[in-house]
Amino acid sequence: MLQAARELLAVRTPLDAELMVSDMIGAWWGKRVKGGDVEQVLGEGLVDYAAKAGTPASLTLLICLAYLGTARQGAKAEGAALAMMEGGVARPGWAERVGAVKPTGCYVSRDAYGDQDTVICTFAYRWGETAAPSALAVAGQDRHALVMVVDHNMSGMARDAWVSSHVDKLLDQAKAEAEANPMLLFEEIEPQQARALLESAMKATREPKTPPPVSDSYSAYHAFARSRLKALPPGRKRPAPLHIEAPYSRERRAMLAAEFLASDAAEHLSDPSAASRCADHIIDYGCEQDFSRPMRVSPVKCETFLLDWLPRKVFLSRAEQDAMPHVLSAWVRFAAGRTGLTERGLRATLDAVWEATAKFPEAYRDPTSFGLERPLLERLLPDGDLSALARRVFAFPFLQGVHGDLDLEKLNPADQADRRTLLRFDHVGEIDEEHLAWHEEIATRLWDGDPPQLWEAAQRLLDLGHDRHEVLHVLIEIAERIGGDPEELAAALDDIADIPDEI
Repeated sequence: MLQAARELLAVRTPLDAELMVSDMIGAWWGKRVKGGDVEQVLGEGLVDYAAKAGTPASLTLLICLAYLGTARQGAKAEGAALAMMEGGVARPGWAERVGAVKPTGCYVSRDAYGDQDTVICTFAYRWGETAAPSALAVAGQDRHALVMVVDHNMSGMARDAWVSSHVDKLLDQAKAEAEANPMLLFEEIEPQQARALLESAMKATREPKTPPPVSDSYSAYHAFARSRLKALPPGRKRPAPLHIEAPYSRERRAMLAAEFLASDAAEHLSDPSAASRCADHIIDYGCEQDFSRPMRVSPVKCETFLLDWLPRKVFLSRAEQDAMPHVLSAWVRFAAGRTGLTERGLRATLDAVWEATAKFPEAYRDPTSFGLERPLLERLLPDGDLSALARRVFAFPFLQGVHGDLDLEKLNPADQADRRTLLRFDHVGEIDEEHLAWHEEIATRLWDGDPPQLWEAAQRLLDLGHDRHEVLHVLIEIAERIGGDPEELAAALDDIADIPDEI
C-alpha cells in the first residue's frame, strides 16, 4: 500500500487523491481478521507503518487518511503528518485542500413505490485567502457529486455509491428521467435530510454480519462517502426514508388489520382465521422491516416479503401457507386505495404477487417437512420466529421422550423454571449449580438471539468440527470473562475463530 501511495505524488487534484485512498481503504472494508478489528489491525497498522517511512508519499497518504479514515485512524494520521511536516518532509501543493469542501446542493430521485432513493450530494472545494484556483478548478472540475442508492426493501441500507465530476450533466439527466417517467420523482432536499438518511443507510449496510448485497464499487467509495457526509450540516436524526409514519403500537396494528378484514378488498377471503393471522404478518413486516410503512406496497416489496422474509422468519400453519398469497393480493388492493398508488402501479404490484405465488410453495418449506413434529415446533417457536429454530434446537436438544419419572414433552423450554430441568437432564451425573447457571444463561441468550454474535460464533465452531458441549463451554468462558458489557461481549464473540488450546 505504501508503494501504491507513490502514485499520489503524481495526481493533480485533491479529489483524485481522496478517491485513490478511499479505494485503498475499501480493500479491507467488510473483511474479518483474526486477532482484532480490521480497521485497527490494517487501518491503524497502515498509519503506523506510513509514519515510520517518513517519505513524501507516506506523508501524502497520511494527510488523506487523516480525512478519510475512522476517528482513531484520522487522529493518529493527523498527528503523524504534522510531525513529518515539521521535520521538513515535502508534500504536494494540493494536499492542504484535502477534504476542504462545502456542500452546494442535495437532491433525491425517488420511485413512486418508495422502494429506492437515489441521493445526489454536490460539493465544491473551498479556496483559502492566499490560494488561487487552478486551471482545473476554473474549468469547474473541482465540483463533484456523491451519488448513493438507498434500498428500503433491504432495511434501508446503502446498496451502491459512486462519484461524478460531471455535476450539471448528472442533474440534468435525473430531471429528464423524472419528467419522462411518471413513476419517478426528482426534487431538491435539505442537506440535513440527506445526511440523516445516508448516515442511517451506511449504518444499515455495516450492521449485517454476512457480506451485504452491495455493488462491486461500494467498498471503494465507502470511506469517501463517510467523510463527505460530515461536510453536510447535522440535523434531527431521521433513520428512515424521507416520508415515514410514526411507529405503530400493537393496538394500532390490530385496528389496521380489522379495517382490512372488514374492507371490500378482503371480502372474498374464505378462511377468516387464517386471513387474520396472515394480515398480522403483513403488517408486522411493514412496521418492523419498512420503517413503520405497512401500507406501502410495491412489486419488489411484495416479492421480498413472500419469497424471502416469510420463508426465513415466520412459522406458518398449512392454512396460512395456502391463504397467504391471496391475502397479500387483497392487501395490495386495500393499501393502494388508501395511499393513492396509481392504477399502473397497482397492476404491476398485483402481477408481481401472482408471479411470486407460483414460486411460494417451493420457497416456503414447511418445517414439518424437516422431520420435526408440529407440537415440537410449537414448543420451540411459541413466537413464530422461524429463524430462531436452529439455535433453539442447539440450546435444548432433548425435548422428547421419558427419563425415569420425567416426561420431557411436558416441559416448556420457553419457561424459565422448566429450562433448568431440561439443562440438568442434558448433563450426565452431578453438575455444579454455578456451572449449571452459566449453561442456563447461554441457553437463554441463544433462545432470545441476544446477542446475534453468540449463535454466529457457535456455528463457526461447529463448522470446524467441535462438538456441542465444547462449543457451549467456550461460549460460557467468554461470557464469564467479559461480564455484562454487551459491546465487549459482541466483539469477543466476533473475534473467536476457533477453540483455544487452553479451553
